[in-house]
Amino acid sequence: MPNEAKAQHIYTVSEVTQDIKLILENTFAEIWVEGEISGISRIPTGTIFFNLKDNLSLLKCVVFPSYVSALKFELKDGLKAVIFGRISVYEKQGSYQLYAQKIEPRGIGSLQLALEQLKTKLEKEGLFSPQRKRAIPYLPSCIGIVTSLQGAAIRDILKVLDRRFKDIRVIINPARVQGEGAKEEIAQAILDLNRLNEEKSFAEKIEVMIVGRGGGSIEDLWAFNEEAVARAIYNSKIPVVSAVGHERDWTVADLVADLRAATPSVAAELVAPKKEDLQARLEELKSGINQAFLDFAQGLWDSLDEMAHRLTLRNPVQVLQQYLDKAGDLVKQINLRMSHLIKLRESEFLKSAQNLSSLSPLNILSRGYSITFKTPEGIIVKDAKSLKNGDTIKTRLHKGEIISQVTEVN
Repeated sequence: MPNEAKAQHIYTVSEVTQDIKLILENTFAEIWVEGEISGISRIPTGTIFFNLKDNLSLLKCVVFPSYVSALKFELKDGLKAVIFGRISVYEKQGSYQLYAQKIEPRGIGSLQLALEQLKTKLEKEGLFSPQRKRAIPYLPSCIGIVTSLQGAAIRDILKVLDRRFKDIRVIINPARVQGEGAKEEIAQAILDLNRLNEEKSFAEKIEVMIVGRGGGSIEDLWAFNEEAVARAIYNSKIPVVSAVGHERDWTVADLVADLRAATPSVAAELVAPKKEDLQARLEELKSGINQAFLDFAQGLWDSLDEMAHRLTLRNPVQVLQQYLDKAGDLVKQINLRMSHLIKLRESEFLKSAQNLSSLSPLNILSRGYSITFKTPEGIIVKDAKSLKNGDTIKTRLHKGEIISQVTEVN
């Protein structure tokens, strides 16, 4: 008996715990577990603890900060989820738990759940309220644009503006519209245009801003579902037109913006009326004014005729002739002043249109100037020192573009 006791190994608590940990980690190194989340708690370091349970059992779970930051939605008690991770033992307490690496909501995608949670939050704060939305100026003198210089959206917007009213000034503040850092760049670009407005005189201010991009998947458009972009639009003092090219689904940016356009091209059409339509309306108004004064004059003559008829019955010939002479002079003055007023308004309109045309960046290009960008950054080249041999540059002409490679810098 003493020999058997001597040969028998006596485990320490740590040895037992370590052996169990090794068995669990080798057996459950990568597993998916389904259940209902409950008992969520967080510690200052960012680590989240919760229980995953079903009708019969409960499994403790841990999510470390590196994995928490990847979650698109907020964990809540009662949420049914599928969790990927590994089973291991927390040695100090001798308890096993699931170390979560991925969490997917059961029955709904994580992006969709995050979107619904954010919509609910912002709606409660009043960011979607129709009462706070502002009217878009009918004929803005300057339009701000926040989008990517590499996408089709900027080309579509400029093409429509050039076709409808090329004299409108355009200020482009480029930003990435998808991928890492896109939400920060979009929000900052909106803030920058508002700060720029504070430095400009009333006549030079941006009157409306288009923020958007072309179409894509929900992942491609996700930057426009981010809270940072939503709050930047909400806080903008410049009215914002959201132009995310996805006609069927609305992004959070669409819900916060003062006006939503289905595509970037539609946004350009909404902010810039056709010059031909304005000219036709001006002619219509001028014709209406002329006719109104003719009707007014005719009414005067009819009244005078009636008065003359009444006076004739009493033979006040001298008085009647005086009134007729005064009435004739009055009609002539009215016609003369009206003609002068119409010509003055026409001259002011043409002068304003010429001023707008002279300020148009596209009109400058038509006079033989060009704009050169360093690619792929899309930065405007203002100094030859910013280039070096081998760099690729893109030159924008009035019609078309030229891609070149730098061979010498002077």
